[in-house]
Amino acid sequence: MRYMKITIENSKKKNPPLQIEVADSFFARLRGLMGRRSLAPADGLLLVPCSSVHMCFMRFAIDVVYLDKDYRIRKIVPGLRPWIGVSWCSGAGSALELEAGRAAAEGIRVGQKLLLVNA
Repeated sequence: MRYMKITIENSKKKNPPLQIEVADSFFARLRGLMGRRSLAPADGLLLVPCSSVHMCFMRFAIDVVYLDKDYRIRKIVPGLRPWIGVSWCSGAGSALELEAGRAAAEGIRVGQKLLLVNA
């Protein structure tokens, strides 16, 4: 699995970078966060490509941040519930899954862009 650190363009909050796991193969996207008990506050999962998310077999709620092909935020779905949650975003190229409440805590807004941090 590949990892990267990101920050949010023009964020009002000055939080440390998020540690993002990249799921860019069929099986990595299929597995997603299933089977995990939680997601650490500064961690996330980037599903590439992805325009929809289901919560089957999930144990915890998440925030979903949909991104276009340039990693600009198109839609934010806060607190998607386990087992029954489903969401989609027309035109999205990827989806970033974060712990529930993290999008608001990071000050993430539609129109901002994800930026790769040089590690």
